[in-house]
Amino acid sequence: MNCYIRPLLIISASLCLLLELSCSLHSVAGSTIASRTVTVAQSGTADVIGSDSGALQKAADMLRPGDTLVIGPGTYQMEASLLIPSNVTVRGSAGKTILLKSRGVESALTEDADYGDSYLSVANPQSFHVGMGVEILDDTLKSGWDVTISRIVAVRDHMLQINPPTVRDYDLEHRRARIRNSYPILCAMNAENVAFEGLTVDGNKSENAYIDGCRGGAIYLYNVRNIAVRNCVARNYNGDGISFQISDKVHVLNSESYGQTGYGVHPGTGSANSLVEHCHLHNNGDIGLFLCWRVRHGQFRDNVIEDNGHHGISIGHKDTDNEFTNNTIARNGVSGVYFREETAQNSGHRNTFRNNKVLDNGSADAGYGFYIATGVNDTIIAGNQISDTRGAKATQRYAVYRAKGAGPVRSENNTIENSVPGN
Repeated sequence: MNCYIRPLLIISASLCLLLELSCSLHSVAGSTIASRTVTVAQSGTADVIGSDSGALQKAADMLRPGDTLVIGPGTYQMEASLLIPSNVTVRGSAGKTILLKSRGVESALTEDADYGDSYLSVANPQSFHVGMGVEILDDTLKSGWDVTISRIVAVRDHMLQINPPTVRDYDLEHRRARIRNSYPILCAMNAENVAFEGLTVDGNKSENAYIDGCRGGAIYLYNVRNIAVRNCVARNYNGDGISFQISDKVHVLNSESYGQTGYGVHPGTGSANSLVEHCHLHNNGDIGLFLCWRVRHGQFRDNVIEDNGHHGISIGHKDTDNEFTNNTIARNGVSGVYFREETAQNSGHRNTFRNNKVLDNGSADAGYGFYIATGVNDTIIAGNQISDTRGAKATQRYAVYRAKGAGPVRSENNTIENSVPGN
């Protein structure tokens, strides 16, 4: 993943702040501003009537600190990211408020897009319109922090004007520079003290191109603090379900992430003090819970992480001092828990696993309860059930596998059945 190459905030603590803000706010002049509820509906009576991302963004732009945005039932067609400001709550009707990504479109550029470019010459301008979210990339600069996420602000003949401008040089002649409407859907960026509640976000992956979790996701948080994602569903995104980067104190609670081509939940790029609790992360193409780079002091507990394409949990570059407790990690394609290969200095050290059920992982090719890579030190695996319950069809052949050069593992009071205990 390129998201850890160049780095560019659950509310249990902040809930008190939000509750205080919900009572009243005082302006500089000393006047009191009462908190409000701003409503969106597809029909009837509401502050904003509409069924697309434009209506939702209009309502979000009305919010003041302490306000709540209530989005009524229905499917809302998302043609751009919904950007939410600080110090607000966004609430839907659980299972009934659905934010659905629009069908993907793409066009080649007709000249290079240079760093800081706001005007792009494109071959098929008719595919785009004002307000649409877009991604600019080429065959080399196509992932992580190398792609530009922007929005169209004007269309003139073959020229699209975007804001913000491009973040790299995109080459047309040799690298097929292009533009497409890939973007994160529900977003908090450069924000704090936000709660998302009761929302379903659908990425419509069959009609959209892939974008990785550094720049995209069904629910995407960037440079944030004190954020709660509660009772939400992220599904069917061509990339990651819930991604948060450069963040502190993000809590993902009682939520579900499934059907992504990439990862279910993706904390990364120096995210600290995360909590993922009582979540169901399942049937994602790659990994259920992916700790990217420098994910530290996180708590991951009481989750069900199952039936993901490769690994249940993946831990890698400087992902240290995290605790995984009371999770069920089952029937993932290769490993229940997989430590990625890093240098000894940069490995995922001092991670603790207690009272988890690690069951029935692997395939005919490979199967591990825990795979501990070279250079990983001071792992604690205690009180877990590490078993394969499928009899003759068992594939989780190793309970705890230590690659050559892996550091010490403290293994104690684990129940191991139908797997080689370790090496």
